[in-house]
Amino acid sequence: MSRVLIIAEAGVNHNGDFEQAKKLIEIAADAGADVVKFQTFKAEKLVSPSAKKATYQKINIGDSDDSQFGMLKKIELPFEWHQDLIDYSHSLGIQFASTGFDEESIDFLIDLGQSFIKIPSGEITNKPLLQHIARKKKKTILSTGMANLMEIQEAMDLLISEGLDKNQITILHCNTEYPTPMLDVNLLAMLEIQKKLGVKIGYSDHTLGIEVPIAATALGAKVIEKHFTIDRNLPGPDHAASLEPEELKNMVKAIRNIELAISGSGIKEPSASEHKNSSIARKSICLKANKTAGTIIEASDICIKRPGDGISPMKIDEVIGKTLNSDIEADVPLKWEDLR
Repeated sequence: MSRVLIIAEAGVNHNGDFEQAKKLIEIAADAGADVVKFQTFKAEKLVSPSAKKATYQKINIGDSDDSQFGMLKKIELPFEWHQDLIDYSHSLGIQFASTGFDEESIDFLIDLGQSFIKIPSGEITNKPLLQHIARKKKKTILSTGMANLMEIQEAMDLLISEGLDKNQITILHCNTEYPTPMLDVNLLAMLEIQKKLGVKIGYSDHTLGIEVPIAATALGAKVIEKHFTIDRNLPGPDHAASLEPEELKNMVKAIRNIELAISGSGIKEPSASEHKNSSIARKSICLKANKTAGTIIEASDICIKRPGDGISPMKIDEVIGKTLNSDIEADVPLKWEDLR
């Protein structure tokens, strides 16, 4: 079984502060995530001046400015920060990545050596960007918040038609409400994507807590992406729906445990660790009272007790009517050599 790729999504939770970005990298590395991921964009290319904030952004930020442009301009990740953050990530043993929201940002990230491209949910209908990404022929992870299966199929077909191999694509089920209500998670849709489209699947989570990413892992997700922050009370659009450091650490640990739990052969048989428990937990056929050699065993003579290192109670019908070869004390498990 391949190891689940755990992406700790720092996103824009650096709040435009370089030192805060470094702290996020430290938290992701300490938690044991595989990748710490940010977002790379120029607000001028991403959104028009007239665009309004999403409802969750208004709630989470709580200021009087309704401009999405104004919000995003404050939380850009400057191009000149990237190499330093990459170097810092590598020094801590974690992979750095970022989501590019336009062609310039995609090209910039690839020139920096990024090994995969992450397509955010909002770009799934952006044909020119999808075409540009496909032509890079890099492993591609596609989030699908707000999309239906037909839109996902159309985006995937476009990527493939432009030169991307299907095996290079992983599709993440996702819901873009921050935080996502549990009733809206619809986690089984992840399996429907796998069944209908025949691709590797994963899950990008915006719920509160760590239960759903763990469940997604158990269902077969190959990639888990989860927002995290230094402190959920910090100002910004995504902090309120992000994990705090200890929660991120707990999520990673739980996912790794689930990986082990579902890595078996699928054959129902005693495991290596439980063989020793059979004689302790199971029972054997015993006699209720001391019996002498030559006694013919009747059903009324028999009791069933631990340990299970004697004749199995499943063989009780074969024991009744047998004769004892030697004296047997009460509650001592019978062996076949005791009988004739």
